[in-house]
Amino acid sequence: MLETTSNFEALAQQVSPSTVIQRDEPMSKHTTLRIGGPADVYVEPANETDLTAILKFCSERAVRFFVLGRGSNLIVRDGGFRGVVICLSSPDFSRIEIVGQRIRVGAGAKQRNVAVEAKRAGLSGLEFLEGIPGSIGGALRMNAGAMGSEVFNVVEFVRMMDLSGKVHELKSTEMSARYRSCDALKNRIALGAVFICTPQPRETIEARMKAFSEQRWSSQPAAPSAGCMFKNPATIPAGKLIDELGLKGTKIGGARVSLEHGNFLVNDGDATARNVLELIGFIVAKVKVERGIDLRTEVEIIGEE
Repeated sequence: MLETTSNFEALAQQVSPSTVIQRDEPMSKHTTLRIGGPADVYVEPANETDLTAILKFCSERAVRFFVLGRGSNLIVRDGGFRGVVICLSSPDFSRIEIVGQRIRVGAGAKQRNVAVEAKRAGLSGLEFLEGIPGSIGGALRMNAGAMGSEVFNVVEFVRMMDLSGKVHELKSTEMSARYRSCDALKNRIALGAVFICTPQPRETIEARMKAFSEQRWSSQPAAPSAGCMFKNPATIPAGKLIDELGLKGTKIGGARVSLEHGNFLVNDGDATARNVLELIGFIVAKVKVERGIDLRTEVEIIGEE
């Protein structure tokens, strides 16, 4: 554990001055739900060399680490995270490069920025990313999807680092991606990807993105949330299921089931992680009793009580 100043300083000495490193950083500042206690250490490596050094440090000292995207699809418990939180948000990890019909993107790039750059280049296939809050690294790890599309529908290659610091590149067909999961990234860190797109008139792409945006904001809450909270069961969308059970508007503390979409739990301003987790438990139990369905969370839950 990073409980002493000496350990914190030891990690700081392993990375370049360009790497951002903070102690006792509130994770509420880094999650879209705006909840979460402090991480022992929060670090934004400046480049792959520094990322390798951080992984080596954690391995040698048996320190836990967690790789954070832009904080969507994530709940951090109120006690925070005992270990190192790594966020690949530096410019070196956030590049977007257009090469013909392909877009080479760093893991730290925002999904919306990638969609906008593709539109500017007249490249179609990534319009669905426009309204998804999060990074490309998180989208790859979760095989993020919306509007009938998924990330791995358009991925050609993924560049990744294993936990020893070695870099690999795999074709999308080798990644074992499925609904909201990617086996190849369970024990590896996504560094970036190459997307293959289809040329289309910019006006056509822009119109599609506008339609997606209007559809999204007419049916999803503006209040802070983690995105869709539950995976869709095989027989019925989770949001529809929650709506049919009359659970919209249900509150525990500052956490509430959205009135706009039943699969979103929102922070009314003073929610704690405990509030959200208790509301999740209530919904899961209600669905099991009323419909016999085992509702499972889509979000990742980390940290201490």
